[in-house]
Amino acid sequence: THPFTFRKLAGCTLFITGASRGIGKAIALKAAKDGANVVIAAKTAEPHPTLPGTIYTAAEEIEAAGGKALPCIVNVREEQQIINAVEKAVKTFGGIDILVNNASAISLTGTLETTTKKVNLMMDVNVRGTYLTSKACLPHLRKSKNPHILNLSPPMNLNPMWFKNHCAYTISKYGMSMCVLGMAEEFRGEVAVNALWPKTAIHTAAMDMLGGAGIEKQCRKTDILADAAYCILTKPKTFTGNFIIDEVLLREEGVKDFDVYAIAPGHTLMPDFFLDEEKKLSGSQQEGADGAKVKTESAAAEPSGPVAETFRVIQGAMTEEYVRSIQGVFQFELSGDGGGTWYIDLKSKGGNAGFGKPPVTADVVMSMSSADFVKMFTGE
Repeated sequence: THPFTFRKLAGCTLFITGASRGIGKAIALKAAKDGANVVIAAKTAEPHPTLPGTIYTAAEEIEAAGGKALPCIVNVREEQQIINAVEKAVKTFGGIDILVNNASAISLTGTLETTTKKVNLMMDVNVRGTYLTSKACLPHLRKSKNPHILNLSPPMNLNPMWFKNHCAYTISKYGMSMCVLGMAEEFRGEVAVNALWPKTAIHTAAMDMLGGAGIEKQCRKTDILADAAYCILTKPKTFTGNFIIDEVLLREEGVKDFDVYAIAPGHTLMPDFFLDEEKKLSGSQQEGADGAKVKTESAAAEPSGPVAETFRVIQGAMTEEYVRSIQGVFQFELSGDGGGTWYIDLKSKGGNAGFGKPPVTADVVMSMSSADFVKMFTGE
């Protein structure tokens, strides 16, 4: 039933930043199964105290999967290291067919809490690193039969909610997306340039650090992004300028069983950043030159019924005193009728409750059936 059966990337050379672990490595292994050449452009040469994998262990896995690997020490903040790795790749494999800009830095902090060092890191890795790696690879990509650049970055959603809690991070990720917008047009007809973003949180070492214990149950495996990336990278170069959501693309490609991608099948999944649940993302449906439309999330209307009614009662019962004494934000992942993501904010001035993600990061995330939620909040 799997739609990917041909070795479409056999003999192709992929240059992947941040490929020593996580999403980058998953994309590398998917290509390796076809017999692709993979340049692992990442900075972990020595084992990290808390993060798994180095460029050398990733190379072993890629070779074991059927590909050829070239591990290169590359910190994308250092232009010369990028240039050296690109030259080495061309010398070793004869060219570059695909660039995956996956290396990324994250700090989910407010403007006053984000140190200049962290701001520089995110701008240098996410925006400048993506731009310079693309620039170094483009002369070689132009010589390929079916060249692609794929950035792991989101559709540009200008809802202020995605800026207010982590302005610097959002600017840096949208900088990667603007590279897609500009370069897709600049190199139209020569090189395909697209963005890929997950619909739900993906379980990586970074997610463990951000989310803490138990977070993996709300995540999908990196395999879903590897499969979606494979889909994109095997399309013709006329497929360009698209902002693609993994699940939406895979459904269009005929994938029906998404439980295979879940860490804990049946568990409520956490939506990823930058995707509004309540409304459609404006301007993110793009059309490739081959007429392929790629849609992002279409969102449900606000639910009604017992859960919605319970939240209306909670909202009505809030007082300043409650908020002062509790100082907590609660997120509820509800399954069943009227389910979805809901929140109670007893931290912000005046308090608030309703459908969707809380306006600030939740202190507690509770997963339960909507029936149990109603019982719990009505004293039953």
